[in-house]
Amino acid sequence: MDIKMEDKMLTLEKFEEACEEVKKVTLETKLVYSDFLSKQSGNRVYLKPENMQFTGAYKVRGAYYKLSTLAEEERERGLITASAGNHAQGVAYAAQCYGVKAVIVMPTTTPLIKVNRTKGYGAEVILHGDVYDEACAHALQLAEEKGYTFVHPFDDLAVATGQGTIAMEIVKELPLVDIILVPIGGGGLATGVSTLAKLLNPKIRVIGVEPAGAACMQESLKENKVTTLANISTIADGTAVKTPGEKIFPYIQQNLDDIITVEDAELVVSFLDMVENHKMVIENSGLLTVAAIKHLDCRDKRVVSILSGGNMDVITMSSVVQQGLIFRDRIFTASVLLPDKPGELCRVAGIIAQENGNVIKLEHNQFVTTNRNAAVELKITMEAFGTEHKNKIIDALKHNGYQPKLTTTNI
Repeated sequence: MDIKMEDKMLTLEKFEEACEEVKKVTLETKLVYSDFLSKQSGNRVYLKPENMQFTGAYKVRGAYYKLSTLAEEERERGLITASAGNHAQGVAYAAQCYGVKAVIVMPTTTPLIKVNRTKGYGAEVILHGDVYDEACAHALQLAEEKGYTFVHPFDDLAVATGQGTIAMEIVKELPLVDIILVPIGGGGLATGVSTLAKLLNPKIRVIGVEPAGAACMQESLKENKVTTLANISTIADGTAVKTPGEKIFPYIQQNLDDIITVEDAELVVSFLDMVENHKMVIENSGLLTVAAIKHLDCRDKRVVSILSGGNMDVITMSSVVQQGLIFRDRIFTASVLLPDKPGELCRVAGIIAQENGNVIKLEHNQFVTTNRNAAVELKITMEAFGTEHKNKIIDALKHNGYQPKLTTTNI
């Protein structure tokens, strides 16, 4: 599929127009230099914190610019869209600015914080389907039945133009940027950013980042056509898309330099890195570009990581923190067998305390064997400073005659 000249709407003139429009609804998100990620990767890494926008994500850019291009009659009919959350808030906020009705169809799996914030901007929320694609099909059906104007979250050239304003801000602030890392769900953000970046400086490399469990764009580029995945599975709900956009796909083919895929486990530890080193809460989709930094095969380059959003509910946050601590060996569980007699539990606790381990949970099983005098099982969940410290605790238990076995940690 080629980009025909008469269809080529993502022009420098349109991007400049969009930049002026989005200033009305966006905060200035200046680049943040990351000493931590720079040392880790050998590059000079900057963060573009779109999690700090009014709506907690970049999506308001595309939504507001799209509404500015609509005829008044199209806006007055009411707007409808489908979204996993951030585009929902963007459309709801933009509709509120224009004083028009907005109906948002969201997957039933959408985090509560995104649902409540969308309602808070005055939109009507309908929960439908398990993934974005099912919610979108329902929104299109409602648009046809009730005459609403449909605002696509990514497969729309005006929306993509609005999202691309991020690239203008990056280049103005860091003219010598070498690489821009951009998250990919359906491809709207990647389309806008990569297209404008190439217009401003063809030497800039724009690399998309997808969750490994929902890599629809990578598969589409491989097949040289828009391809639908049979199934998707990822904690990055904002980029959990089965089918990328048809309209924007040619721009991705032309302007995106590469795609990196990231496993969910990498997002979990990236969340801890951002909280501990930058005091930022970034949602899983926004962490894609952070996790991708260690996959770059370059050094001493100026790299910008777009943090696309920060709308994460506290239950998800709690789960991610716990899993991150487990992945980093800062919480672990070991089981030991010990005689069922007074003082044994105290002895084990003393060994752990001597190594500065902190016991947070004990499970005592007297029925692991028929001979309780020979052995009972003690499962100990502990806090440690990391892998090296965990190994010291395990070695101390072994040195004192126990044979600890590492087991699955359930907090």
